[in-house]
Amino acid sequence: MPMPRPLGPALLACLLLAPLSARADFAGWLGGLRAEALRAGVSAATLDAALDGIAPIDRVVELDRRQPEGRLSYPEYRERVVTRARIDKGRDLLERHRDLLARTEARYGVPAEVIVALWGIESSFGEFKGRFSVVESLATLAYEGRRADFFKGELISALKIIDAGNVSPRGMYGSWAGAMGQSQFMPSTFLGYAVDGDGDGRRDIWTSLPDTFASMANYLGRMGWDPGYVWGREVEAPRAVAKAHAGLERKAPLGWWQERGVRRLDGRSLPDVPIDASLLAMGEGEGAPPWFLAYHNYRVLMRWNRSTYFATSVGLLADAIREGTS
Repeated sequence: MPMPRPLGPALLACLLLAPLSARADFAGWLGGLRAEALRAGVSAATLDAALDGIAPIDRVVELDRRQPEGRLSYPEYRERVVTRARIDKGRDLLERHRDLLARTEARYGVPAEVIVALWGIESSFGEFKGRFSVVESLATLAYEGRRADFFKGELISALKIIDAGNVSPRGMYGSWAGAMGQSQFMPSTFLGYAVDGDGDGRRDIWTSLPDTFASMANYLGRMGWDPGYVWGREVEAPRAVAKAHAGLERKAPLGWWQERGVRRLDGRSLPDVPIDASLLAMGEGEGAPPWFLAYHNYRVLMRWNRSTYFATSVGLLADAIREGTS
């Protein structure tokens, strides 16, 4: 099990050379945080175990303040995310965990391949769960970050998770921004949606696949996943139609899109089913291909991550995984 990120030489030097007032400021802030967490019901023993000896992480501050250097186009993003290797591994893992995934799908109504696709994109099928101490990272962001109130709330949620016995402070590791485990839940999301899938009394999204799969499916199910429909599909569309009507803000029945020349990729008619869809033009330039019809479940995926790049790639990866299995 990976250990929390140790203090590096740069941070140690920074702390040793920092004015006493700066170190006292963090200690004073931490004292206020302890008092707030106690009022929220976290035990003093948990606070001692989780907070004693922590300090701001310089790398977290650096990552939080770094500005993006350019933006990938969707085709570039898709090429990086929906890879041949990820599809093949997803198919293998779907087969390997078929019974567990089938039980999860039966309980929550979320297709097994969607769970596997999310698992693959969020944590590379559990191989990368993050290397930062979640408590220390969130304390850093709450103390120095741009969204202090948000991260303080997430830190208190993380302390509640530890206090309930789900994970130890040393076992709670994740991304620099506090996303945790194989599902990359933020602590508040964990409190609302994580599930004890294996019945051991803990909700463990770090090491338990039953808990991880059930938690992901529970979230999508609670967000309104409709098991009667797919997420959407890639289509062909007249450029003029896409230029005039593309965007998530416009929804219309599939028959409406059919009348305007939108077709499946192989040229066949769209399904004759009573569902609304939005047309997305995901290329460079107004109305440019590739084009996708996004159904209700696509919007559910966007409740997980409000990115059309992310939601589209999850759907495409899930389709590719499903198509290669028996």
